[in-house]
Amino acid sequence: MIFDAHCDVLMKLYIDPDKLSFQSKDDLHITYPQLKEIGGKVQLFAIYIPSYLKAGQRFEAALKMVNLFHNRIIDRHPDVKFVTSKKEIANLKEHEIGAMLTLEGAEAVEEDIGKLEILYRLGVRSVGLTWNWANAAADGALEPRGGGLTNFGYEMAEFLNQKRMWADVSHLSEKSFWDLIEVARYPIASHSNAYSICPNPRNLRNDQIEALIQKDSVIGITFVPQFLNKKGNAELTDIVRHVEHICSLGGEDHIGFGSDFDGIDQTVKGLSSYRYYDNLIETLQRYYNDRQIENFLFGNFHKRISF
Repeated sequence: MIFDAHCDVLMKLYIDPDKLSFQSKDDLHITYPQLKEIGGKVQLFAIYIPSYLKAGQRFEAALKMVNLFHNRIIDRHPDVKFVTSKKEIANLKEHEIGAMLTLEGAEAVEEDIGKLEILYRLGVRSVGLTWNWANAAADGALEPRGGGLTNFGYEMAEFLNQKRMWADVSHLSEKSFWDLIEVARYPIASHSNAYSICPNPRNLRNDQIEALIQKDSVIGITFVPQFLNKKGNAELTDIVRHVEHICSLGGEDHIGFGSDFDGIDQTVKGLSSYRYYDNLIETLQRYYNDRQIENFLFGNFHKRISF
């Protein structure tokens, strides 16, 4: 079983709804046939607002993505179930796949905590405060000033705590990370790698990884080639290097995967779409036992569901 903590299928469907199909085998990195073929059990679908949208358009775009999620993913596939809790995942039948909504960046809520509550009521269960740049909640990993959480960011963090939602630290600046880790009860990193293996601003430094471990969190190792090695032409063994590094910091029980499929143009050699998850599993089997691999793929994220 596979629990993948991040993909951008909804963004792709939003941008090109007439051309792309979730039912096709090849239109997207993640599609229904691929999930069925490989053994996908829980897939998290991010609501990511394209940067060209302006204030006043962003929340509407988020609602359209929620609608696309239901119309194109849930309603057309009876064995894909909309899930919002650990109990609902536990109740999935053997042949069923759980699909969950997440939010990537506070741009969608437009400085209105009421809009975040609406998205919660619509099923969003994990929230990243930023993408790469600054917004009303916090600075992102590529924002030059490297600021931390704003008052609105702290307000969002408190809302996530009250609702037992995941606070996703991926994409945060270092200062924002430390501000959030101080107050978040249920932090995760949905799609981030180890900075000491690949020094990209989007990756986590050792002290950040250790802080997440201390919070009993999970780090979703991602398949973005630029986050795997400095060359940017990544192979499956590069993913293993990040797994092994986090293990060396005491994080064996805190590793998952967040592919970032459909949010990337380049892919790892041998892992160009979801259907090739098997290649990753075969590579992991050279280094880890079945229990470890099952936890990396599913158990570690599943155990930390707080809602």
